[in-house]
Amino acid sequence: MSIEHRRGVVALALVAAFMVFVDGTIVNLALAQLTSHLHASRSDLEWAVNAYTLSFAAVMLGAGAITDTLGAKRAFVAGLLVFTASSAVCAAANSMLMLNIARLVQGAGSALLLPSALVLATASATDERMRHRLVGWWAAAGGIGMAAGPLLGGALVALANWRAVFAVNVVIGIPAVVWSLRSMPAIAPRPRRLDNAGMAAAAVLIGGLVFALIEAPAQGWLSPAVIAATALALAGLVAFVWAERSTPAPLLPPGVYADRRFVATAAQGVLFNFAFYGLLFAMGLMLQQGRGLSALVSGLLFLPLTGLISIGAVCAAPLAQRLGRPAVLGIGQAVLATTLLAVAWASTASALWPLALALLPAGFSSGLLVTTMTSQAIAAAEPALHGAASAAFNTCRQVGAAIGVATFGPLLGATHNFTDGFITCAIVAAVATTAALLLTMLTRSAAVPARARVRLNAG
Repeated sequence: MSIEHRRGVVALALVAAFMVFVDGTIVNLALAQLTSHLHASRSDLEWAVNAYTLSFAAVMLGAGAITDTLGAKRAFVAGLLVFTASSAVCAAANSMLMLNIARLVQGAGSALLLPSALVLATASATDERMRHRLVGWWAAAGGIGMAAGPLLGGALVALANWRAVFAVNVVIGIPAVVWSLRSMPAIAPRPRRLDNAGMAAAAVLIGGLVFALIEAPAQGWLSPAVIAATALALAGLVAFVWAERSTPAPLLPPGVYADRRFVATAAQGVLFNFAFYGLLFAMGLMLQQGRGLSALVSGLLFLPLTGLISIGAVCAAPLAQRLGRPAVLGIGQAVLATTLLAVAWASTASALWPLALALLPAGFSSGLLVTTMTSQAIAAAEPALHGAASAAFNTCRQVGAAIGVATFGPLLGATHNFTDGFITCAIVAAVATTAALLLTMLTRSAAVPARARVRLNAG
């Protein structure tokens, strides 16, 4: 493979990672227009965000195994085709039901794209050092996508309308599919048993849980649909446990969740995404419907939060080497919890600069936390289980994001005043972050005696 060809493969993999994460946040700035253009209710808006997150989480758990079985090129092209076609349906949707079903399919395509893009990006590496550098670029592309989502969404809505948010994926996706089919090298599949029962059970569990959380405020917890969804989630949980214990190739190997550090880090990932994505959803509606700001101005106000994520992510590794990962987690969570209370206070000011100022440390600490939590989750597992640990951790984070949006939607609408509702959301986010900080402290204190015992036994 020539150098130019290799660069093209890497560039396409990075673009794919960017697209996957940008679509997780870009829709937040289109919510106000969806309300007026498609007469969306609050639960409809929650589904517009969560349908993508839901299927992404459900498929992501087994996406690595699917990539190995199909081969990275086939998995990548399949994911890109699904993602592009569903984006076209989203752009052409004439109802919220049509939009949200297409978003569900879009999330599944994204879950196939992400691991296959990583395999393709690293396949061209000539040595281990280059491989680590490519992994860093791939992760950075995803982080930039997540950070750019609100600003890009605000700009597209301002220049055109909400349909442009999805149409841009088609403009990028079609030439990417053509290039992939013609020029991307095939990577031989690795025979691997698929845990189809586990993937199906996980989808039922996550889908039932999120449906119940989104629809309960509107329909009531005792409505037939919500009761059925809750029962389905419980059945999915039982089926998932049974499937994982009975298959020789489980999605979640026992070695992953047997480590207490991994379980604690996964819980912290759930709490972080619960607070972060829930607040993104609430902030988008508060700025546009509550304050009457344009989509573009609202997108610019997200920059202090999302823009500082990339800087925090870059600083995370050096700080972790100097202070240790638990210390960086504790500092990041303490700063974020405090800052979220400052965000709640700043949202009451008539001027916008206090809110923008308060969001700066929130963005930086979020960047520290995402990178450090990911490293901690992978480090807790044996090298042979790194892929499964990464998939499980990211799935937990996506579930946390879905629960956050489902929770913050009713909290934002609990009062007639968007500002009061947003304050409630920010306080709840601060409480969730404080709970994550307590987990860090408990895990760290439990690790100290263990290290002491190792030294004692060595002596």
